[in-house]
Amino acid sequence: MVKRFVSVLTIAISLLSAGCLERRIDSTYKSPAKSSCCSDNNRIDTPAGMIEYLNQQNLPALESVESWRTWFSRGLKLTTAHYEIYTTLLEPLMLRDIPAFLESCYSSYQKQLPKDAETKVKFTVYLFSNRTQWEIFTILFAGRQASKYTQIRAGAYYYNGCCIAYNIGRERTFRVLGHECWHQFADRVFKFRLPSWLNEGIALQFESNAYKKGFFYFEPGRNLYRLGSLKKTIVSNRMIDLKDLIAASPGEAIEQGSNMASAYYSQLYALVRFLNEAGRGNYREGFARLLDDGFQGRWPLSPENVAIAADKSIPITVSWNQNVGSDLFRQYIESDFDKIEEEYIDFCKRIVQNVRLKPLSIEQINGRQAGKDD
Repeated sequence: MVKRFVSVLTIAISLLSAGCLERRIDSTYKSPAKSSCCSDNNRIDTPAGMIEYLNQQNLPALESVESWRTWFSRGLKLTTAHYEIYTTLLEPLMLRDIPAFLESCYSSYQKQLPKDAETKVKFTVYLFSNRTQWEIFTILFAGRQASKYTQIRAGAYYYNGCCIAYNIGRERTFRVLGHECWHQFADRVFKFRLPSWLNEGIALQFESNAYKKGFFYFEPGRNLYRLGSLKKTIVSNRMIDLKDLIAASPGEAIEQGSNMASAYYSQLYALVRFLNEAGRGNYREGFARLLDDGFQGRWPLSPENVAIAADKSIPITVSWNQNVGSDLFRQYIESDFDKIEEEYIDFCKRIVQNVRLKPLSIEQINGRQAGKDD
């Protein structure tokens, strides 16, 4: 990973030295006059050809599409009611659906709140066609934080108001966008920053989607990726105690290896489902109040914790996340962790009851024996 980062960093530096960044990253320019997308000069695998193709689709979620010039490629800027999407991807079927997908995300995110939040400034999303472009952009955009994000093996991240992703296939790309764009939305509209268990747990609900009549809707119960991980965690007896799960952060889980990270994310996925679905909605009301008070900035925290929750420019610490995450759970959901944990584990076992795990391949078995990730 270090060698990969250094290699991409060298490319980025060479681009800077060559003056390739004289134009602004987000600069746009008018596209050439339209012609048939089947002509040699305006093929569908060119920005101009793709602009014509998308305009011909009459997509209801797409307000406009124009060319976008980057330092390493030419791409497109797609504008919707709530998003500006900068992309070097020229895959027609994905580009046709991305405007509707992100607007569907936005509508579903709003449903987590007691009332719609006002978002006058559009959200920014970058979607690159390959990992190399994504890594170069990350190094130049994230600065000192870049090495943390380039360790992501396949996916996306949210940083400094933007979601940055690259194409890893339609289903997986939409999955990570649904997840990371929640972080983007929550960071802007909630007056208080969310502790990790709450922020990640909700984001995981937007990883599985279905398409119907031009609109995407989200189905947490069909997230086979997390359900499979959860069943593996249960079968291998690696369940994290609920008290520890609430206090943990993604960085801590990832540092402990892929098994811990898999357990962490799959259990948080199940936890938010549990709070919304368990019993006869026993915990749903408290969960809704927790979100409402975070949205309004009314959590009953100490003055010191309120200051950190309200000022998102202050770096979040592990101890703040531990203390605030646990306190909020006790105040709004249940103070007796032992009592609720039994119900939670029963719920986890029930939702994975019909999930069938694939047998390990020879490569996976050998990889495990060598201490590698699955």
